[in-house]
Amino acid sequence: MVTLTSYVCGAFSTARGEAVALLNPATEETVATANCGGVDFEAALRFAREKGGPALRALTFAQRGELLGKMAAAIHEKRDELIETSVVNGGTTRGGAKFDVDGAAGTLASYAELGNKLGSAREIQDGEVVLIGRGAKLAGRHAWLSREGVAVFINAFNFPAWGFAEKAATALLAGLPVINKPATATAWTAARLAELLVEAAILPAGAFQQLLGPVTGLLERLGPQDVVAFTGSSATALAVRGTPALLKSGVRVNVEADSLNAAVLGPDVEPGGSAWTTFLRDVVREVIEKSGQKCTATRRVIVPAVLVERAVEELVDRLGALKVGNPASRDVEVGPLATRQQMVDVQRGCARMRAAATTAFGRERPEVLVDVAAGKGFFAGPMLFVARDEKGIAAAHEDEIFGPIATVIPYDGAAATATELVRRGQGMLVSTVYSDDRDWSASVAKGIAPWVGRVCLVDGRSEGVTLPPGMVLPELVHGGPGRAGGGEEQGGVRGVHHYMARAAFEGPRATIERLL
Repeated sequence: MVTLTSYVCGAFSTARGEAVALLNPATEETVATANCGGVDFEAALRFAREKGGPALRALTFAQRGELLGKMAAAIHEKRDELIETSVVNGGTTRGGAKFDVDGAAGTLASYAELGNKLGSAREIQDGEVVLIGRGAKLAGRHAWLSREGVAVFINAFNFPAWGFAEKAATALLAGLPVINKPATATAWTAARLAELLVEAAILPAGAFQQLLGPVTGLLERLGPQDVVAFTGSSATALAVRGTPALLKSGVRVNVEADSLNAAVLGPDVEPGGSAWTTFLRDVVREVIEKSGQKCTATRRVIVPAVLVERAVEELVDRLGALKVGNPASRDVEVGPLATRQQMVDVQRGCARMRAAATTAFGRERPEVLVDVAAGKGFFAGPMLFVARDEKGIAAAHEDEIFGPIATVIPYDGAAATATELVRRGQGMLVSTVYSDDRDWSASVAKGIAPWVGRVCLVDGRSEGVTLPPGMVLPELVHGGPGRAGGGEEQGGVRGVHHYMARAAFEGPRATIERLL
């Protein structure tokens, strides 16, 4: 039995708290235990501030980028190990596990390149020198500088590797030490990743720490120079944001929460054509990848009413051909949900949808499961609903069912109607528009953009070229307004800014020009 521990103050410590069992969600067997609790949070924060922070700030961006490159290499070298822990403890298929692990390595490598481009500097200039007043002697300039605190990450259960890496890449490049808190239920991958980083001796002492189990009391000890980055449910996000100590000290809190992402099919798309094929492929992939437990998964499929029956028929054919079961079996394409509570939540959400919309395909637990003992596992099969009236549409917008579930919503083909339906999601991470009519696509894209962090445009020439809309790209901003949390991550240097402080410098022009 594997025992997982926190990594604090430069050592893996045996916590004094109660051991928590980590399960294989396909078999419900215990695969590891995590020793949680008993961590001295004050000591961990002090170690980061006094050791990790100064060591990172002493390095140039290029030198910090070199560290990120070594982290990416360490993950890639032990890729198969990390994939295996994800399959066993996370319930993901090998494809889903690769998506997580390779995404982590790729993001770190991308920011390693950015660090190299930023070069020997330790600050980032923000704009040009601005002359102040009527003369030419007084000037001002903005710049981004490293904060002197700690970045605390609270990560969700679904991406233990990538979720950490997309935050760590930007924070470490900004010169900020990090404390990672992965979700306990699927912490094996995160724990193994921490061991790899420590074994490779890549980062300065205090630059990286990891906490397993509850962190009650940690947030209350943060101050004005610290940053909290949270990924998870909107309910938990609200509790984090409302922490009095964070409010009192003005701690920066970055949130990624729920998201009713949409796929919008244009009225000009011909069944059987390239855009149609790409649309079907993307929808199915984004519904089932990681068993629908992705913040970027497609939840709403907005289709012209005249094409609904054809679209539903072909989506059902594709979903019906999928094998659901134990992801340890190589031919399984949809694994279980990560925890029993996730399964219960999905079942409740599906019950609400059944009462309001037509069930086109699926059931909460499939009758046939590959390599699964009777009654075992936290399974929810792919399901497709069709919202044929306002009652169904309203239900589709009530909450996010965090599983392999999507709802088809018919519309009249007008760009304005499609735009309004997407906007009813009240804030999304990503939405995709499929059409060969560039004017129509532009109208929808610009109309939904204030409500969507990333808008993907796909046409008949995109087949074989376009990336999956659910793939978070280090070059583009990941985040969204409103329901999606109002936060932002990545986006190249924009992601680094979240972990730095911007200051305005004012003084004699010659001094300001030489300052940076």
